[in-house]
Amino acid sequence: MFHAPASGGVRTYLQAKHRVFSRIPQLRTSLLVPGAERDSLGDHHTLPALHLPLGQGYRFPLRGSPWRDTLIALKPDLIEAGDPYVTAWAALAAGQQLGVPVVGFYHSDLPRLMGDRFGRYVEKRLTHYVTTLYSQFDSVLAPCHAMANRLREWGVDNVRVQPLGVDLAQFNPQQRDPAFRQAMGIPSEKKLLIFVGRNSREKNIDVLLATMRQLGSDYHLLLMGPGMPHHVPSNVTIVDRCCGAHEVAKALASSDALLHAGTRETFGLIAQEAMASGIPVVAANAGALAENVPLGAGILCKPLDPTAMAEACVALFSNDVASSGHYARRHVERHFNWDGVMHSLLEHYQHLCHSSQPYALHQHH
Repeated sequence: MFHAPASGGVRTYLQAKHRVFSRIPQLRTSLLVPGAERDSLGDHHTLPALHLPLGQGYRFPLRGSPWRDTLIALKPDLIEAGDPYVTAWAALAAGQQLGVPVVGFYHSDLPRLMGDRFGRYVEKRLTHYVTTLYSQFDSVLAPCHAMANRLREWGVDNVRVQPLGVDLAQFNPQQRDPAFRQAMGIPSEKKLLIFVGRNSREKNIDVLLATMRQLGSDYHLLLMGPGMPHHVPSNVTIVDRCCGAHEVAKALASSDALLHAGTRETFGLIAQEAMASGIPVVAANAGALAENVPLGAGILCKPLDPTAMAEACVALFSNDVASSGHYARRHVERHFNWDGVMHSLLEHYQHLCHSSQPYALHQHH
């Protein structure tokens, strides 16, 4: 369900998996996602689902049986369910009927996100739901250790940390555009911070704005993404829409550092993309950002604290920002290139299938 036209990390992960696996001739990867109508284009299949009024193009399947039946007809050797709703139960049912392993990828921390909005009771009910559902999978993938540990605390056993990757060719210091700041109307001598994402509650955009009020006129923040506020301090520029990957890559490489106040990140893909673009990260010391921004590639600060965040920015710029950026790029190259990430995932799939036919993996390493 999270494969929406404007969605972030999950769609990126699915497209990267498709890209890497399509180079292995013995593999067939099919994607079954919600859409406006029933459709099949190559390996991409859509089933009709209700359009969610709030979501950026998200659709919500209400009936499981068409999903179960379509999965059975595709005859997969392994099924991975990417969301915790109707389609996850359909995947479990199809896997049972086909006698194949079913993997659940726990992409977003549903109880926490909903608990933030609707309170403790809702969080407890959802925790129970998630635990019941994910205990039924043959393997559960989580994008960071914080999430994996939470699942284990709830009693879900077979959890594996499966990080996402970054497109290192697309997000690259070479995307830097010397004319970018002028085009955006940002003076070239300013220390340019950037944040890209949706303006949803857990991104804490208000903390970024409060940080900019404290930092003053030497610093400038570029906020890119749908739903951004319009009443902002004078040292903030807004691009209030969904931005394409090419545009984001150029903006990141042309900025000095990423500013990220999110406290509910499950992987923090934009932080990885910023580091791949050769810029350091100032972020809240919480969730996946705490794990995935290493010492030397940025500064982690106290969550939800604009003063601490402003101090972290000043500290970052009092050191060698460029060398922090170089270090950040090397770190991402080493740990988060999609080929490496996907080949380790494929080995896990093979282990689950106990498959006797060894795929021609090793020529790709």
